[in-house]
Amino acid sequence: MPESPTSPAKPPSPPGSPLNAAAPSPASALLRATVLFIAFLALQLVLFKSLLRLPSSRFLPAPRRSNSTWANGAVDEAEACKAGLIYVYDLPLEFNHDLIAHCERLWPWYSFCPYLSNGGLGRPADTIPVFSTIVPNASLPNWYNTDQFPLEVIVHRRLLSHRCRTIDPSLATAFYVPFYAGLDVGSHLWGPNSTVADRDRAGIRLLQWLNNQTFFRKSGGWDHFITLGRITWDFRRYGDDGWGTNFVLRPGMANVTRLVIEGDRLDLLDVGVPYPTGFHPRAAADVRAWQQYVLSLDRSKLFGFAGAPRSGFRDDFREVLLEECEDAGSAYCRAVDCRGTRCNNNGATVMELFLDSNFCLQPRGDSFTRRSMFDCMVAGAVPVLFWRRTAYDQYRWFLPAGPRGDETEWSVFIDRQALRVGNVSVREILEGFSEQRVRRMRERVVDMIPRLVYGSSSDGLGDSMVDALDVALSGVLKRFRRRRWSIAHEADRLPGRVVARRDRSKPTAPPPSNGKNGSAIRPRRASRDRSTVAASAYIKTVLSEAPASRSRSLQKS
Repeated sequence: MPESPTSPAKPPSPPGSPLNAAAPSPASALLRATVLFIAFLALQLVLFKSLLRLPSSRFLPAPRRSNSTWANGAVDEAEACKAGLIYVYDLPLEFNHDLIAHCERLWPWYSFCPYLSNGGLGRPADTIPVFSTIVPNASLPNWYNTDQFPLEVIVHRRLLSHRCRTIDPSLATAFYVPFYAGLDVGSHLWGPNSTVADRDRAGIRLLQWLNNQTFFRKSGGWDHFITLGRITWDFRRYGDDGWGTNFVLRPGMANVTRLVIEGDRLDLLDVGVPYPTGFHPRAAADVRAWQQYVLSLDRSKLFGFAGAPRSGFRDDFREVLLEECEDAGSAYCRAVDCRGTRCNNNGATVMELFLDSNFCLQPRGDSFTRRSMFDCMVAGAVPVLFWRRTAYDQYRWFLPAGPRGDETEWSVFIDRQALRVGNVSVREILEGFSEQRVRRMRERVVDMIPRLVYGSSSDGLGDSMVDALDVALSGVLKRFRRRRWSIAHEADRLPGRVVARRDRSKPTAPPPSNGKNGSAIRPRRASRDRSTVAASAYIKTVLSEAPASRSRSLQKS
């Protein structure tokens, strides 16, 4: 039957549609949308839970305020940053963030993740019951279970929120390279299948990346600095079968300043900075409260020692000190045997010892310095040293030392050979100090505490009090300003492009490996005067297309 002329024509079916498909009902469309929404929420929940399992340092803080010049401050803060501005490179994630994201792979014996939480500070001390028995409640929020090796994370986090950070590299006095070199090489030092190529790979890629950056090429790296969270010997491998990586020895690092927990005294580019301790004050008032507390303690022991004998070391000096403590008797000395993990699981055991001692014995560790020396001083005890390189030749930006006798104000030095052969005893020497003299020494140590710790606030301690990072940045900026002045005057005198490079005519001897905890360093016989002369040749300017005899040394800090 033909259709009526008044009937509307049926629209043709679109290509590919079923001829008899029914139009979806509103109810089915709503059901489908509901299912998709629930699936989306479930996916978000899974992602959120996975992120919670990562340490908080996986996501470093964003700048507090931002404009075209200052990342973290306004123009009215220019006076506070008159020493210079710092530019922080935004490196590919493989060089820092990814190492934190896979923190469970960094250490072969246990997960390193708890130590990287809270921006590298570790677990808060108030979550560890033993801390509450030795730290007063008012100071407890300033204490963390901090490992000795997360300095790279701590400094990176602080600099990202530093008031003198700039996002305009053309305005920067200093350029910070946030490569977590210590975490990277540490993950390859003890793996049964790790190779030399594994240890070197990240460092090579990082330097390739840096060499493509405009401001690094422009200066040759002399206005760049980096933090190394392990001792310098872990980055100074000579040959293909030694310990660690050769990162520091690569040409791209020839002019880069290194803030390292223990440096090479013959290399001016190595700047020794304090090991991280568990004390991370939020403000100057927290420091002062802790200073008053440690000075008020009635200490029952003349001296204490935390450590373990090293059977693998010939003529182990720690065994000598344990015997000294035993000979002195329990009324004068207490020792904590750190074999196993007793002193590594948390810092409470060692801190309790030092808070009860007037002096603490500080022999060399795997290298010439131990974190224990800084734990000792934060506890308000006077360190007793047996190697000058433990402190006096290492941390000159932080610890007073010199021919005027400054070091005797805060430390005691004992000839280890005289002690070994029995010509002197620790107890006799320390008992020779009057009660008033010991009090003055302890007061000097306590006065130095702010310069030895890393505050937890992005704004620093405030109230004109500087912490270890403030001291390090001040030294770096001062060094770079001097170099810039020297290079500018060199360019005025001689034609050609000035390029800074390192003189490798006096290489440092490679250290032997101890096989587990780090590099065991063989003491050098060079005198301090000779060391100074050798170090002065490390940095100089070389003019392209000019005789080497026309080069002049850069002014050094």
